[in-house]
This record gives sequence, C-alpha cells and structure tokens, in this order.
Amino acid sequence: MSRDVARAAAQWLALLESGAATEGDHANLQQWRDSHPQHEQTWQKAQSLRQRFNDLPPALAMASLDRPQPGRRAVLKRALGLAALVPTAWLISRQLPIETWRADLHTATGERKRLPLADGASLQLNTATAVDVDLAQRRITLVDGELALTVPGPTAMTLRTRYGELEVREADICVRQLAAGCRVSVLKGSVQVRDLNGQLATLQAGQQASLNAGGLGAWAPFDLSQLGWRDGVLTAQNQTLGDFLRELERYRPGVLRWDPSLETLRVTGSFRLDDTDRILTLLASTLGLEVHARTRYWVTLTPRKSLA
Repeated sequence: MSRDVARAAAQWLALLESGAATEGDHANLQQWRDSHPQHEQTWQKAQSLRQRFNDLPPALAMASLDRPQPGRRAVLKRALGLAALVPTAWLISRQLPIETWRADLHTATGERKRLPLADGASLQLNTATAVDVDLAQRRITLVDGELALTVPGPTAMTLRTRYGELEVREADICVRQLAAGCRVSVLKGSVQVRDLNGQLATLQAGQQASLNAGGLGAWAPFDLSQLGWRDGVLTAQNQTLGDFLRELERYRPGVLRWDPSLETLRVTGSFRLDDTDRILTLLASTLGLEVHARTRYWVTLTPRKSLA
C-alpha cells in the first residue's frame, strides 16, 4: 500500500467522521476512489479497519493497555487498544503504515526522537519514521521516514534501506526514504554505499545523492538548513509557500490544504516544529492569509479577504 494513498484514505475518513463533510466532499471522495483501483482497495481496508475498532469493546481495549506483556506483540496489542479508543486520530497520526507496527522504534507524525547507541554513536528519528535496530550486528534498518546517524568511532555500523546499504564509520549522515528512492546526505566523514546491484560508491562530507533501484545518482552539494529538523527547526530561504507547506505537512497530523493562488508566495524564516499551529498563524499574519479550521485535523489556507 502506498503511504501517500494510505494517508489520503485516513484524511478522507477523518473528514467524514468530523461531521463537517459537504455534498461536494462526498462527491470528491467518490471521484478519488474511482480514479485508481488502489484508491478503492485502500479505502475498503481503511473502512474495514475502522469497523474492527468500532467493534472492539472499550474494556478490552483498556485491558490490552494495562496488561504487561513482553515483546513486539504486546506493543502491537497496546497500539490496537489505543486505536479502538481514538481510531480517527490514530489513523491520521500513523497514516496507516501497517509495516511500522512491527518496527523496533518509530515516531508518530510530528514526533522526533534522539537515541544513544553503543560506542558513542547516536540515532535520531524524524517525523513518521520507523527503524529496526540490531546492536549485536551493528545494523539499523530504515523501514520508513528519515533518520540521522552519527558513528564517531572506527567500528562501522550498517544502515539498510529499501534501495541499498550504507557503511558508516567516523561519519555523520542523514537519510530520507522517499517513494522512489533515498536521499543520502553526508555531514561529516565519508560513507560507502552499496546499491541493490552490489555496486560500491563513496560519498564525502558535504555531498548529497539519490539512491534508488537504478543505483546511486550523481552527488550535489546540499544546504545544511535542509537538516534543521534535527534541532526542531524548519527553515525556508525565499522558498515558495507551496513547497514550504508540503514540507510542513509531514509534521502535522490530518489534512492541510491551501488555495492554489497561494502556491507561489515566498517564505523566509526559521520556524519551531514543536507548534505547527503557530507556524500557520505566523504565515497568516505575514503573508495575508486566513486559516480555516473545520477541526484540529482539517485546516485550509486562503487569501485574506479585503474589506470593502
């Protein structure tokens, strides 16, 4: 299931549950379902999952939360218990990435985590990220999302992605897994990359490249401000508002929409990611926008209406 399609299904479900859906919204939902077979399949899965949550008694949900059980299965059961209590919020925040349930570590939408590893190494997870960690084998698997990995010593740590492996030693890197590949950025040191065909290449400090099914692409220099998420900051330097909002969406559960006329407005500044509502308020005040919130999870930006 595509993450984007799963997220869209969760957003449509949230709108219907909010009670604010109009006849036009229902028509648009049907059009979305009819536009691709995967849309309809994902919608049916979402509906089925939602029905299961409705059918689960609250007492059973609370029991699954309160009963201590070891291992990943317990984590999954606790997650299902929470989902039964607040299914829509859960669907939105997790965006239906069912594979992340089994991951050793994960973050919700808008959440970030920093974790110490062995030998002074450290791992940081960005929003909506899932990883498996095998410290005995010094191996990390990026299931989904974005991470930063620092390995200060000479003993290598392997980072696996869907599109290849990275051998990290005496280096500081960021990797973002996208729909069609990974974006690999090297902040310090150098990293050896092995693609799916077994070809080896090296990226040096200050270089960024795409790793996909075809191998490692040509490197290019990158702007450190792109990695401001590690400090909880989203930075824009004369960026179009559309691109800025698409990045901001990653940190907000629910639906964020904007009028197409706002797409090419320009944004400059640094914004704290711990309060995305405040970011929208700042954008509205500086760019002349209006923020319309149907619910906390459904927000639309429009041009401010001028007074006659």
